[in-house]
Amino acid sequence: MTAAVIWLIAGLALLGAEVLTGTFVLIMLAGGALAASASSALLGTSLPADAAVFAAVSVLLLVGVRPALRRWTHVELEPIGHSPVGTSGVVVSRVDRDGGQIKIDGELWSARALESNRVFEPGERVTVMMLSGVTAVVSSEL
Repeated sequence: MTAAVIWLIAGLALLGAEVLTGTFVLIMLAGGALAASASSALLGTSLPADAAVFAAVSVLLLVGVRPALRRWTHVELEPIGHSPVGTSGVVVSRVDRDGGQIKIDGELWSARALESNRVFEPGERVTVMMLSGVTAVVSSEL
């Protein structure tokens, strides 16, 4: 097996591993391995030269391309100021200690009652007291 084929296999393995991590690090290393494979196959370079190509291309990709990719794929979360805490909603499906649904400003929210023995029926108005993850914890309207 030639050095070019070994670099190619390493590059493809790194691409496959990137799918599992999603960090954009292994894909940059894969780019370096594929560049080393190309230099070995096209130019017939030695192993130390291939390693230098691998290192140089990997560093350039990590420094130059990865930050841009991270910015491009960054998902902006909704700001804290849009929290439904303190707002009122209408019960859509029965809300008790185990769950239910309410509608706040046209959006459906999972909800559960603040008091464990309290049940809210559809049509009742409730107030969001706090959030528990993405579930609104509700009580009687204030």
